[in-house]
Amino acid sequence: MERLWAPWRLEYIKSADEETGCLFCAAAAGDNAERLVLRRGSQAIALLNKFPYSSGHFMVAPIRHVGEYGELTDEEVLELHLLASAGMGALAQTYGPQGYNLGWNLGRIAGAGIVDHVHLHVVPRWAGDTNFMPVLADVKVMPEYLEETRRKLADAWPGG
Repeated sequence: MERLWAPWRLEYIKSADEETGCLFCAAAAGDNAERLVLRRGSQAIALLNKFPYSSGHFMVAPIRHVGEYGELTDEEVLELHLLASAGMGALAQTYGPQGYNLGWNLGRIAGAGIVDHVHLHVVPRWAGDTNFMPVLADVKVMPEYLEETRRKLADAWPGG
């Protein structure tokens, strides 16, 4: 049996259980590097996902704590989508993905891990990115530390 050793991941995995309160509200009020924030707007923020589907996977969320998509203001909706678009530009410049998945998981039954603060996932995709590791070993190999990904994308963000 082959083994992949990534001892640095244990601290990362344990930290997921230590998060209390709303991670989006904490990110909106916290330090950019510590909270993996890529960009702040007046109505919304963009931040890396701590448990990404692929390198560069980020989310955009309103700054205001709101759990229903239909309760977003027009200004919030516009800024959420402008941040998503700008982030896709940063991803294209930095990592050159061949496509993207954008998704709202609204409600627990729809796959939302955080149901009380709406957020949009932006997932970069490449041909062959569904390699054998997730299928055979339920393992996702991430080629870069999140802090490095955050730095690269924040630096490449349009208007940054």
